[in-house]
Amino acid sequence: MNTKYRNCYHTLAGLSICLLLVGAVLSGCTKKYTDINTSKDNLSADNISSNLVGQAFAESEYAGLSPTPSFQRAQNLFADIYAQYFATTQPSFQSDEFFEVGQWSDFAFQYFYSSAAPQLFFVRNYTRAHDMPVAYAIASIWRVEIYHRMTDYWGPIIYSNFGNGKTSVAYDAQEDIYHDFFNVLDSATAVLKQHPGENAFGSNDLIYNGDADKWLTFANSLRLRLAMRVAYVDPALAKAQAEKAVQDGVMLDNSENAGVLSTTNNVNNLSSITYHYEFAMSASMESVLVGYNDPRLSVYFAEARGGGGYIGVRNGLTTADRPSSLTVNSSFVSLRWMPYYMGGPNPPNRVMCAAEVYFLRAEGALRGWNMNGTAMDLYNEGITASLKEDRVDASDAEINQYIESTNMPIALNDKWNSPPMTNIPVKYDASGSFENQLEQIITQKWLALYPDGWEAWAERRRTGYPKGYALINSLNPNINIYGMMRRLKFTESEVANNEQAVEDARKLLNGDDVNYTRVWWDAKPLNLFPKPTN
Repeated sequence: MNTKYRNCYHTLAGLSICLLLVGAVLSGCTKKYTDINTSKDNLSADNISSNLVGQAFAESEYAGLSPTPSFQRAQNLFADIYAQYFATTQPSFQSDEFFEVGQWSDFAFQYFYSSAAPQLFFVRNYTRAHDMPVAYAIASIWRVEIYHRMTDYWGPIIYSNFGNGKTSVAYDAQEDIYHDFFNVLDSATAVLKQHPGENAFGSNDLIYNGDADKWLTFANSLRLRLAMRVAYVDPALAKAQAEKAVQDGVMLDNSENAGVLSTTNNVNNLSSITYHYEFAMSASMESVLVGYNDPRLSVYFAEARGGGGYIGVRNGLTTADRPSSLTVNSSFVSLRWMPYYMGGPNPPNRVMCAAEVYFLRAEGALRGWNMNGTAMDLYNEGITASLKEDRVDASDAEINQYIESTNMPIALNDKWNSPPMTNIPVKYDASGSFENQLEQIITQKWLALYPDGWEAWAERRRTGYPKGYALINSLNPNINIYGMMRRLKFTESEVANNEQAVEDARKLLNGDDVNYTRVWWDAKPLNLFPKPTN
């Protein structure tokens, strides 16, 4: 880690903290948090008002989703590409060819541990010490959300030892982290059940305005997501946690969706980088959205500026296949995802939505778990929820027509004569094989999650769906064009500054510290993984 962050990164402990932890929040939620992180003074926690604690929590929410300046390097050039939402058009970007640019992943890791992690560490310490049980429970739920994103990228990460005051900070095994997630959610939801109707953090909470009841629903929904994540590595745990989540009450309506508020100073993450054209709609998205005549197509993407309608780009193009004209002759994001000063609406940053929850329940029902509905009914509810979100707002007639559609993904008119990405229709095939039904569920979930590539890449690794297209070229000698990036390697700064901890963490992996080693939950038998389309 960069030396200017090491004091807070390695020695955070107790309630006396460096002002770095709250410097970003002193000017309120309307200031750009990531620009204010440099004060050298000290501030005693005893002199901090509860409002400042709320603002620190707001910073942890905004920074926890890797906003500018780390979003492009943390998500857009990794997860968004590997989920095959987008393909890179910038000739010098090599991550689309399965090459991990170490400086990018290093920056993402450093940013998290020097921004979101210390802010939240402070908030949890303060609220626990000052007998603020609801605030502590909500902060603990948020900790599960942002740390699960990190462990899903790297596998073992710094978790339980963060802020322990030592100069070498040990990593935790992903299995241990996930088990602790469920324990934390147990404790937090128990508290929120005892305090119905209460509020914590107020308007400083950028997701639910402090509504503890909505946080309880989110916690249950998050439990369901994490339960499904471990379905292949620990089926019994997955079933028990998923059924508990549904029994306790998960998201049922879009009014319960979780998203971090965007403002003119704290812009939507994707919108923060769309002023330059360095990526485009993927070929997978074109094949599926155009083939399905999907109502979300024009909401997600714009027609190519050079004409020809909606045109996707194959992943893994070589530099020679990415001329400057590619940005004109392919589809970029729609106006919804453009910067607010260019007319974009600056939507909230997606955390979780009801549609995802319905698809999680559909998969659970397919596995024989008690999800209070059949796989087909929950699948259809997931589509309905996605199409009824404010960004789409389809009519009932449009939704019913789509659900009953037998349209298939299309072949592409490109130089590779790319065939359809897959051969499944929208209409649910209740008599199909387990894998066929799973592919339908995850493919629609992939469409509903857009543009959250962080989550979509995790699910593609877990299930193999959507199938996606094979890369045109791979620069990774250990992953061929039909393979998949499974994780990011431990970062350069950690190897340099936390060497022994990294060496110990490597022993917690299921293989070498390389991109093709699977994280703990990535355990579906390889013979069940579909081969990507040529």
